[in-house]
Amino acid sequence: MNNEKLARMIDHTLLKAEATKEQIITLAKEAKEYSFASVCVNPAWVEAAYDVLKEAPDVKVCTVIGFPLGATTSEVKAFETEDAIKKGATEVDMVINIGALKDKNDELVENDIRAVVNAAKGKALTKVIIETSLLTDEEKERACRLAVQAGADYVKTSTGFSTGGATIEDIQLMRKVVGPDIGVKASGGVRDLQTTLAMIDAGATRIGASSGVAIVKGEKSESTY
Repeated sequence: MNNEKLARMIDHTLLKAEATKEQIITLAKEAKEYSFASVCVNPAWVEAAYDVLKEAPDVKVCTVIGFPLGATTSEVKAFETEDAIKKGATEVDMVINIGALKDKNDELVENDIRAVVNAAKGKALTKVIIETSLLTDEEKERACRLAVQAGADYVKTSTGFSTGGATIEDIQLMRKVVGPDIGVKASGGVRDLQTTLAMIDAGATRIGASSGVAIVKGEKSESTY
């Protein structure tokens, strides 16, 4: 895979609480330089990223909803989505209600996802973070099915802020459940080219990483996301 094609699969990410505006601007400039698929930033930084990228329409502004715990209400997640879109986001990565999934309250989980999907419809892609490190395989499968039923565009492994990140096995499982027409995003711990290519071979169509530049250069990054 050539570097250009690889870059178009990477969400260049900075979600740390201590991120500064200067760092967000640098992230966006790097995304513009390398033609990454998007930058992924916290909602407070959507406008700053958009200001850098508004003349680079191929690089999207992605943000996170209900992040990182997924424990806000559906109404709050929907409002957060609408607000982020108004400020320039065209992709939203939302965290499911993990506790509800474990309670087998599938109706709540599906409706929670659908609230974000409906708020984003026609304006932004929706990616659903299921936080695989906290789930059994049965729960992962159920979460993926609920995301598909709710109309999501992608399922995503991890926030990068829990007990673990993406694994090859989880990507394979998620791809098997959602089929060929839904995106699968690997995130959390993808820091080098070899791991990135392995995730893609397993079925990932998007990679979330703070190490995007290192990945396309074939270097190793010490970043944790």
